[in-house]
Amino acid sequence: MKYENVDVEFKEVYVPDIRKDAVAFANTGGGTLYIGIADDGTVVGVEHPDEVMLQVASSLKDNISPDIMPYVSIKLIDQDEKPVVEIKVEAGVGRPYYLTAKGLKPSGVYVRKGTASQPLSEAGIRDMLIESSGKSYEKGRSLNQNLTFETFTEEMKARNLECGPSQMKTLGMIGEDGLYTNLALLLSDQCEHTIKLAIFQGTDKAVFRDRKEFTGSVLKQQKEAYAILDLLNQMKATFSKLLRYDQRDYPEEALREVLLNCVVHRDYSFSAGTLINVYTDRIEFVSLGGLVPGLSLEAIYLGVSQSRNPGLANVFYRMRLIESYGTGITKVQRLYQDKKQQPVFETTSGAFRVTLPNLNEDFTYEKMRHEETKPFVEEPAAVRYGNPQTLIYQRAKENGSITRKEVEDMLGIKTTRAYVLLNQLVEQGKLVIEGSGRRTFYVPAK
Repeated sequence: MKYENVDVEFKEVYVPDIRKDAVAFANTGGGTLYIGIADDGTVVGVEHPDEVMLQVASSLKDNISPDIMPYVSIKLIDQDEKPVVEIKVEAGVGRPYYLTAKGLKPSGVYVRKGTASQPLSEAGIRDMLIESSGKSYEKGRSLNQNLTFETFTEEMKARNLECGPSQMKTLGMIGEDGLYTNLALLLSDQCEHTIKLAIFQGTDKAVFRDRKEFTGSVLKQQKEAYAILDLLNQMKATFSKLLRYDQRDYPEEALREVLLNCVVHRDYSFSAGTLINVYTDRIEFVSLGGLVPGLSLEAIYLGVSQSRNPGLANVFYRMRLIESYGTGITKVQRLYQDKKQQPVFETTSGAFRVTLPNLNEDFTYEKMRHEETKPFVEEPAAVRYGNPQTLIYQRAKENGSITRKEVEDMLGIKTTRAYVLLNQLVEQGKLVIEGSGRRTFYVPAK
């Protein structure tokens, strides 16, 4: 026994650093660590071997997660007539093992490379998690174990559903090793994935108006994203003789279905966020990951469903956010039935895009393709900035005052929404109410 190797490590004396080597052996192909042998292979022995063996056992048991001890054997051997502590570590099945104090990150996860124990990159950790959990992102152990569940708890309680540790384990949020899974990460307040929403003036990306990024639990993200989409989903009236017809830009249920599908079916092994692009004539939803392998777009049209995240889908189903599997696209198609404009579903190897046309605008797929390559056209600053309160305030400054009816006509919204926006501006000290009754108007504050 003269040399260190990929599966052999020498330590002249006991040092806490052996934890790192034990982690590396368990994460790789196993190995043996000897205490009482110098780096050059010289056997020096150990003093008080019983004490050293106890230190080793306590150190490995208390400082490595998940529990590595079922794969560790510690015994005293005689080497060149000197006592040496032999620590054998088998390759564990709960990989990646890590230093508890450091967590699931490069400073806590090690693998064996040659004669050294080296940190594993974040990408390597993710790959190991997926490999050890059977290729399922949801079942993999979360890199972050310091999770809180305020939003999840609130949403479960609002539906009279239990959400204690036993329920979380049943749902798959806590794995067999007692640690949080990636499903728990998605539902936690620390979820690292986001939804990004961008609003453009016109039918292309030439004029940017506003952007928002939704963070936190996916439950919180989808709720906040829908609230913005609902705000942007304006009601417009058309007249036929004396009859008035009111129609929102988008069927409310279609917006909800597509948004929920983006959250439930996206591939969370990608770090980029779900994208929502809002144009004058359409809204585009881009979900990462494309279709589940083996599933075609034609099969989707027939109502076939193969969820990429069955655990997340199950949670949403229990919360009654989704009614049943495989009905999303067919429901959206039904909502646009007999409409001139039709939704568009597109898939590539890495993404899935759903385009919902604005029912109150002139939209065609060919026009959308043409507008995507349309050259930049400068617009006035007031048009570029899409905040409705800003538009109201600018109009009031230009004209000296503004009425509720003028706000309705300018933004194409209902009376209640116009009152809300005006009152918010009053509360912010930007507008002042003058007059009363039908003669009420709003003037810029001085």
